[in-house]
Amino acid sequence: MALDVQEIRSRFPGLARIDGDGRPFVLADAPGGTQVPESVIEAIAKYLRTSNANTHGVFTTSRETDALIDEARRAGADMTGADPDEIVFGPNSTSLLFSLSRAFARTLEAGDEIVVSKLDHDANVRPWLLAAEEAGASVRWIDVREDDVTLALESLDDALSHRTRLVAFTLASNAVGTIPPAEEIVHRVHEAGALAAVDAVHLAPHRVLDLRAIDADILACSPYKFFGPHLGMLALRRSLLEGWTPFKVRPAPDAGPARWETGTQNHEGLAGLVAAIDYLADVGRTYGVPASPTRRDGVVAAFAEIREHERGLTRRFLDGLSALSDVRLWGIADSSRADERTPTFAIRVGDQLPQNTAQELADRGVFVWDGHYYAITIMERLGLLDSGGATRVGFCHYHSIDEVDRVLEALDSSG
Repeated sequence: MALDVQEIRSRFPGLARIDGDGRPFVLADAPGGTQVPESVIEAIAKYLRTSNANTHGVFTTSRETDALIDEARRAGADMTGADPDEIVFGPNSTSLLFSLSRAFARTLEAGDEIVVSKLDHDANVRPWLLAAEEAGASVRWIDVREDDVTLALESLDDALSHRTRLVAFTLASNAVGTIPPAEEIVHRVHEAGALAAVDAVHLAPHRVLDLRAIDADILACSPYKFFGPHLGMLALRRSLLEGWTPFKVRPAPDAGPARWETGTQNHEGLAGLVAAIDYLADVGRTYGVPASPTRRDGVVAAFAEIREHERGLTRRFLDGLSALSDVRLWGIADSSRADERTPTFAIRVGDQLPQNTAQELADRGVFVWDGHYYAITIMERLGLLDSGGATRVGFCHYHSIDEVDRVLEALDSSG
């Protein structure tokens, strides 16, 4: 059954805001962080009202917090296709990847090589570059094709060698929306004897994540990008979780995923995370056909419906954009290739600075981002960084076709 967008939208209080003329805002800033459903807000508030305590105490609220953390790991596993004891939490994905890269650096030797992608957010580039620098290792790059800003797999093959120890790449570009062929890339990486570290932050609200299916070793995502609170989450292959040595204080746990978590966690945020993943599972049960009643199968079913809905949004926007002669798009422009991208679009209007375009759209009640969004290397590669980056329009499953048309109308009248 197709998603009922109005019913979906009714669950998100942030989408009800209106401008001075009584017209709803179009929050096309989803790649920077999605809105959250009321159930997430309530879960956070309920924890703070009733169970707010630190861990490992002998009293009720502390035990409830311990149980919440366990449930959050189970929910994280259901979101990522990992096991609960492979889920690590932190303040954000960037911090987690920096922490992990410090441990990885200890395994490197001079002459080793790492490979990073020009398509990635800097959070999945800079930590590995610094690890290589610390160990005296070398760095190689995977380039993109200029015509559609997709990863050039021949460039990956050229970068791989018997000295490659890790390859980091994104599952979807937060700048231009490209979805690389992850399973094929990981297969080539493992054939070379290297680890695969994937950034799933941008893909997470659009497609189902599955650590096992793509056979990745490290997967990073951020709940605030998939309808939850500001947190970071890693799904980390058990052999790495147990074999690498984290940087941590005493007397933090010496076993399990908690040995990678520094300090007291954001417990109310973990309550919101569970609620966000429960929300996705409910979408799957309401509109999809789950293989079983489990939360994981509900999540999988949800993303089957989300993918179909977003395919329509993507095609509508690309087809409409093709009629706007003064708007340039970077990335996949062919609407028949909608499955190869997310509904995230990097554009420029004539010779207008991206910030000015974003301001004009904001004046019309359409909220979008401008700049580089920390996808610094791809902006450099496309020659956009020094002139303000691009204007980024981003949709997700709670957007309607009417909102896509409003954005196109606003773009047509800007500049």
